[in-house]
Amino acid sequence: MKTPKAVPIVLRHRAGCAEVLVFTHPQAGTQIVKGTIEPGESVSQACLRELAEESGVSGTAYVRDLGTWEQCPRGQVWHFREVSVSGELPDAWSHFTQDGGGQVFTFRWHVLDQPAPTDCHPTFVRALRFLHDRLAELSQHASPPDDALRK
Repeated sequence: MKTPKAVPIVLRHRAGCAEVLVFTHPQAGTQIVKGTIEPGESVSQACLRELAEESGVSGTAYVRDLGTWEQCPRGQVWHFREVSVSGELPDAWSHFTQDGGGQVFTFRWHVLDQPAPTDCHPTFVRALRFLHDRLAELSQHASPPDDALRK
């Protein structure tokens, strides 16, 4: 059985570019927030919990399903969900997490159209590519605004 992972995605748009929240793990380089879905927990609940645990940011709501990625490490399936947060997040911050016995994660934004950071593990390089491609696919299939339908 594959281990289900929750991947909360926080997006922002600056200067016409989509940015995703990433962090630097002190031993493992640049990553996106991800964690195991606990028994009895929904994907959305797990995403909000993982975001709070790893970043100190409270997600306020599930926004949309961004897809499921099964080409991740063997034995895992990653469930990407966009979540909203209250207020605007800073450009960078650090958060002390209990992960791995207590570590400081340094958060920042990554422009999705740019190559993955050089310190990014190949799994997370592929995850960022999956996210980029999935968002592009969703934007192509988005419904036109109501005003466009009336013309």
